[in-house]
Amino acid sequence: MGEELQTWILMVTARAPTNIAVIKYWGKRDEKLILPINDSISFTLDPDHLSATTTVAVSPSFTSDRMWLNGKETDGSDSIAVQLATEKHWEELVILIAVVSSRQKETSSTTGMSQSVETSELLHHRSQEVVPKRILQMEEAIANHDFGSFAKITCADSNQFHAVCLDTSPPIFYMNDTSHRIINCVERWNRSEGTPQVAYTFDAGPNAVMYAPNRKVAGRLLQRLLFYFPPDSSKTLSSYVIGDTSILGEIGVESMKDVESLTAPPELKSESSSSTFPGSIDYFICTRPGKGPILFRNEDQALLNPKTGFPL
Repeated sequence: MGEELQTWILMVTARAPTNIAVIKYWGKRDEKLILPINDSISFTLDPDHLSATTTVAVSPSFTSDRMWLNGKETDGSDSIAVQLATEKHWEELVILIAVVSSRQKETSSTTGMSQSVETSELLHHRSQEVVPKRILQMEEAIANHDFGSFAKITCADSNQFHAVCLDTSPPIFYMNDTSHRIINCVERWNRSEGTPQVAYTFDAGPNAVMYAPNRKVAGRLLQRLLFYFPPDSSKTLSSYVIGDTSILGEIGVESMKDVESLTAPPELKSESSSSTFPGSIDYFICTRPGKGPILFRNEDQALLNPKTGFPL
């Protein structure tokens, strides 16, 4: 009986949403404890569109802590986050993600951070002088629903993060030509309107995450993105725009013919020609701010064997 009591396994499975930093950290001040060199602020995305599922198992019969990520055993560390606001605080925000490439990057984030800490003077100026001020400014912008300030800070912080990567020796290139074209698209539109319409941010990769203050502006953004970056002939509309696709109907895009019929945005009217770049985006994800982790009660959704604690 005593032996049976020592063989129980307790499991918990949860779905954790993706989060995207608008004030980024890059580099660690303590590699062993995984302590970041500066604070950061992130938006949690709707887990119905982007998430990861994790199962944790505990048992007195286990001899050590072990972790598997995507089926491979690895080491891991915990992190602590403080919630600034719920997903309802600024629920009218719409988030569009342009997946430029899903290929593995040449320089991993772990390697890149370490190299930047060792070689980039800009990184240390940023962490000590710039980020502490931006954290306070961003907290105020979020609290007041001040999209103009939010957009300016978000874009500036993304650009400075990638400037740090370029200041690293050897320099690190995460963005590509398509990334730069997306920035040009947003910046041109923002300048033509006189106030920020959309914010963009890029993590350690070429994919763009763009924030719009409401669905109307998000629709105008998606129209521009589909005009500049139409899918190649192998794509269908349903595979090219995923997530909350109801926004397509709101802008009158219901088929590939509608995409082909899109005209150049007003800010391009004064230019003699307007270039488009078919096939340079893999796909778009339409989403919104989301809630935190969700616990699954059904053991059928677990990723570990309930008898052994090992991956299924």
